[in-house]
Amino acid sequence: MLSRVADSLYWTSRYMERTDGILRMLKINYASSQDDINEFSWKPVLRIFSYLEEEEANKLAYESRAALKYLVTSRENPNSVYNIVTRARENARSVQDHITKELWQCLNDFYHTVRDEQLVNLLDREDPVTVLDGLIKQGLLYYGTIDITMARGEGYAFINIGKFIERATQSADILDVKFSNLNYDISTTDTIYWKYLLLSISGYELYLKTYRSGFEAKNVVELIVLNRDFPRSIVYSINQLQRYFERLRGERMADSYQQIEFMIGRLKSKVHYSTVETIMSHGLHKYLNEIKAELHGIGIALNQNYFAYT
Repeated sequence: MLSRVADSLYWTSRYMERTDGILRMLKINYASSQDDINEFSWKPVLRIFSYLEEEEANKLAYESRAALKYLVTSRENPNSVYNIVTRARENARSVQDHITKELWQCLNDFYHTVRDEQLVNLLDREDPVTVLDGLIKQGLLYYGTIDITMARGEGYAFINIGKFIERATQSADILDVKFSNLNYDISTTDTIYWKYLLLSISGYELYLKTYRSGFEAKNVVELIVLNRDFPRSIVYSINQLQRYFERLRGERMADSYQQIEFMIGRLKSKVHYSTVETIMSHGLHKYLNEIKAELHGIGIALNQNYFAYT
């Protein structure tokens, strides 16, 4: 497979995974803002999904609809859903011969939906949860279309490598919002916050089935970092990353393959042999930053070895 084709498939997948993560966070955070109108702030979400300076973020922190429009439809925000879906579609357009007609149609429909001026009016006047639900369903249609129409070749492997690097990074980012405050007390009971965080990554029901003792920070950390059956946990994403990277094994790029295989294996061992206790003693914020740094390193190595970047 040509490096430019692999590159475009990889980034299409990363952008679509990022879009899904943003939309889920926005939906749950808007619902949370209605439950806690006086205390709720959009700053944690803006910190993850935008590049705003502190002063600009403060202006949007308590304006729910303005924050939603900035994160969904703003052309000025490089990390808005509008711009991310546009970049995903541009990458897919350049490799139409390597994706199915159904997948291209699905991405194209999503692109035209987020570009529709009516979307701004809907976020202004209608129930934002209903609007965001519609966009999330289009993302789910994208995932389903890949699953039932794409051949299981190299292209499919690069799509999934991009997907799981992005997913692991997002899960670490979302969990780290609370613990970036180094003075946060892990024993604090913060039921409402943990409930909405788990809802935002579709982990709420699994948490209730797994833990009977109520919402505790250490259990939330265990679920999001170490649960091998949770599709959005860090360990699950790393396992899948290794699984799909192994499909690229071949003699032609043996040295490049071994370099990245080693990096993925080292990261997998780091997470697999962690416990909540060892993570907490190490410092969760520091631990998550190390995970993100290693994922970033894997992404750079892929760029240099498989996508012909310098």
